[in-house]
Amino acid sequence: MNFISLIQQEVASAVKALYGLDLNPTDVICSPTRKEFEGDYTITVFSFAKSARKAPPQIGQELGDYLTKNVASIAKFNVIQGFLNLVVDNGFWTDFVAQNALNQDFGLLPKKDIRVMVEYSSPNTNKPLHLGHIRNILLGWSCSKILEAAGYDVVRTKVVNDRGIAICKSMIAWQLFGAGKTPDSAERPDGFGKGVKGDHFVGDYYVMFEGKFKEEYKKWQEEVSLDEEVLTLINKKNLPKEEFFKEFKNDYFNKHSALGAQARDMLLKWESGDTATMDLWRTMNNWVYAGFNETYKSLGVHFDKIYYESNSYLLGKDIIEDGLKREIFYQKPDSSVWIDLSEAKLDQKLVLRSDGTSVYITQDIGMARVREAEFAARKVVYVVADEQNYHFQVLFEILKKLGEPYADGLHHLSYGMVELPTGKMKSREGTVVDADDLIAEVINEANREVKERGALEGVEVGAKAEIERRIGVGAMKYQLIKVNPKKKMVFDPKESVDFEGHTGPYIQYAFVRSSGVVRDALVRNIDLSAQSNYTDLKAEEKDLIQRMYELPKNIEEAAANYDPSVLANFCYELAKSYNRFWYHCSILKENDPDIRLFRLQSSQLVATCLQRAMGLLGIEMPERM
Repeated sequence: MNFISLIQQEVASAVKALYGLDLNPTDVICSPTRKEFEGDYTITVFSFAKSARKAPPQIGQELGDYLTKNVASIAKFNVIQGFLNLVVDNGFWTDFVAQNALNQDFGLLPKKDIRVMVEYSSPNTNKPLHLGHIRNILLGWSCSKILEAAGYDVVRTKVVNDRGIAICKSMIAWQLFGAGKTPDSAERPDGFGKGVKGDHFVGDYYVMFEGKFKEEYKKWQEEVSLDEEVLTLINKKNLPKEEFFKEFKNDYFNKHSALGAQARDMLLKWESGDTATMDLWRTMNNWVYAGFNETYKSLGVHFDKIYYESNSYLLGKDIIEDGLKREIFYQKPDSSVWIDLSEAKLDQKLVLRSDGTSVYITQDIGMARVREAEFAARKVVYVVADEQNYHFQVLFEILKKLGEPYADGLHHLSYGMVELPTGKMKSREGTVVDADDLIAEVINEANREVKERGALEGVEVGAKAEIERRIGVGAMKYQLIKVNPKKKMVFDPKESVDFEGHTGPYIQYAFVRSSGVVRDALVRNIDLSAQSNYTDLKAEEKDLIQRMYELPKNIEEAAANYDPSVLANFCYELAKSYNRFWYHCSILKENDPDIRLFRLQSSQLVATCLQRAMGLLGIEMPERM
């Protein structure tokens, strides 16, 4: 049990014994004592002072006396107005270290009989994964790992957006300009031979389509004086030509563009199941999937189940029809079907068009029902950027009205967009930061940093490359995860690999230090399972232990809030605490065997905590730095 929970229970028992009041332990306000006061944990007594009919300082004194007499781990206390500061006996902290120094399961919470589904990544098959996808993937993966550590049965899924006009754009561009090339036969961008990653290959044709469309649109604008219909629209809107053409771009694509007509025609052929179109679609999508899988492998993530929009875009219509009969939905005179969500302050929402075709939310309703039948997850986490906040508010409200058994366990892990120091990315213009290029860049940055420090001189080439990969990829992951998901962020590759400050390499270095000193101890045949009698703790030692003690609580909090940044910041604070401990407390050179053993056990537990917590963020720890 977490010590705060223990204190809350003991305070509730004390209040009952002293004042005859029934108090829920969770209502007891208990928090770590502020650094300027003596104590480890502070109880706020104002909340039950009125019911006890005594002044807060008097209640604090009486509670303190009761707790020190009845709770062995509380050594002493002090009262400041309505705050009771409790000092935990050092023996409690040293016993904690001794009991968990070799406990490889420390931090893991008891198993729960609850299944959670985490959906993340969900890429489009017309372009490679980019920096924005990486933040999504890392949030989804780390949340799934944290939920597992918190005891949940976790299923990892993604929905691949493998159909639609964007995919047709890539296909048309390949037909028009590809000359039969394949990823294997295409020239590499660096000019060294042939072979292009499949998702890059297809993405290049998507960008090519947009470029050719842009040229076509510009040429059409120059000739638009011949088009009376467009001139009439320009005059009607009363806009300067330049602004009008920005607004008119979609209309041009759908009504005037030759390229647009070809892409729309291909979409119709796909929807009708045209054999040649379907064959090309499968071929190009398979090229993309092979590329995606390489990137997922580089990021160290995987999925338990993959769904495809091409198999799900017709889902949900039967549910809507049933909902109409149950009067959950209503039909307008034009035969379109809607739901009134004004009670939830979400207005009316279309769920079926007048021609009977579905909209995105219809598919999501159907997909939710399919996954319920397959996995029966009672919690479902959708990892999607905050631009879709309204969509998920509507989806969740509809599923509640339909009475879906999992409806109360739905969560949208909404995250802010990620930008570079140079600004926003635009996939249509080919200015996105490619995921593979970014991974290569952070590894190169790690290589430069390591060279400057001369830290890996003499290390075999293969082992050195693996260490640099772990540092670089770990730096990237940490930089993207340490920020609360709801916040927008700027990612700087160079800043991420700094060995000082709030970075992944700084934490990895603390791990290397702590695990290195333990390895040295084992070489000297020091038995870390022995019992130390040391209890006269220094401030740096006590601070370090208290931080490690909080790992289970931080895992629980990160899981409850679907927020990996909680664990990222725990790791940083623990790394800082260990570095202070390292500088102020001799370890292997300590002459007193009890003190030396205790500090080695503390170092071992630090290594365990950092490896566990960083591992839950998907970050591997190097053996050397």
